[in-house]
Amino acid sequence: MLKIPTEPGTTTFYELLGSKPENIRTLVEKFYDIMDTDTKAAGVRAMHPADLTSAREKLFMFLTGWTGGPQLYIERYGHPMLRRRHLPFVIGESERDQWMYCMVRAMHEIELAEPVIVKLSTALWDVADFMRNQP
Repeated sequence: MLKIPTEPGTTTFYELLGSKPENIRTLVEKFYDIMDTDTKAAGVRAMHPADLTSAREKLFMFLTGWTGGPQLYIERYGHPMLRRRHLPFVIGESERDQWMYCMVRAMHEIELAEPVIVKLSTALWDVADFMRNQP
């Protein structure tokens, strides 16, 4: 569970996002819609299959648990082993930046509060940067 400094009584991103899985689902759907249509994300989009259904579901399940909600991904697939699962893909700074671009744009488009965007972006940056396996 990711603990973050927030308003009194609010300790996780899941709580900041309203403690509702549908809020994470909305973020994930917007993220992949952006990745699928924005030419600025062409490199990271090319790493995914044509049909994004499975990717959408896995990211939704992962983010739900990562933010402090129910551990949906772990219940279905076990430990995420993020780095290991991403090793087959060439991930450098450009791919990391494209992924973050899609996520930050999605947060803005679903109109998350700016302090939430900043905190969530900072935490996700660390995860995205950890996925890099190229300079």
